[in-house]
Amino acid sequence: MTLKLWEVATGREIRAFRGHKHRVNSVAFSPDGRQVLSGSSDKTLRLWDVATGREMRKFRGHSDDVNSVAFSPDGRRVLSGSGDNTLKLWEVATGREIREFEGHEGYVLSVAFAPNGQRVLSKGWDSTLKLWEITTGKAIRTLDMPINGSTPVAFAPDGWHALSADFIGTMRLWNVATGEMIRTLGKHGSLVMSVAFSPDGRRAASGDHDGLIIIWGAE
Repeated sequence: MTLKLWEVATGREIRAFRGHKHRVNSVAFSPDGRQVLSGSSDKTLRLWDVATGREMRKFRGHSDDVNSVAFSPDGRRVLSGSGDNTLKLWEVATGREIREFEGHEGYVLSVAFAPNGQRVLSKGWDSTLKLWEITTGKAIRTLDMPINGSTPVAFAPDGWHALSADFIGTMRLWNVATGEMIRTLGKHGSLVMSVAFSPDGRRAASGDHDGLIIIWGAE
């Protein structure tokens, strides 16, 4: 029910953020690093001031767990994915819900903004990845995953490639423009909890339930 801020150089705990009434499932820094966003099983998103630990804003509207959160590249909007099968787009300055994205037939487990902020990607328990248009809320492409499960997704810096992991740990690279699976990168021995691209898009990292981190070639 807490977030903690840590100093990378020493591993020292700097600050704890308290306020959620249930477990915290996802966190994200704002692009300027001054705010942090959290999503919780208490069905809320919360915005925090990094310098003070103060809760700045609460976002209410989901009817189930908030499983994943993300900041837009310009820091003005945030995205959430929930166990109520929807994504929601919110305005940071006011906490107002801008748009709801409907189409998944199961929990939304992971969400990500494209680098240009015009598209978002989601992974659902229904074994699909969906690419959405931010201005209309319409799904513009659906990518079928071979295996179901609680898996993370990440956009590559070019905005047209994405990385996913399935329930049994298989890492896949996708072309979201065409819906084509480009290749399988490899496989973990347990559930993958998080994935990310390097800033140049040439490598990707994944971390699993057993504590293993693997670096992959993603070109």
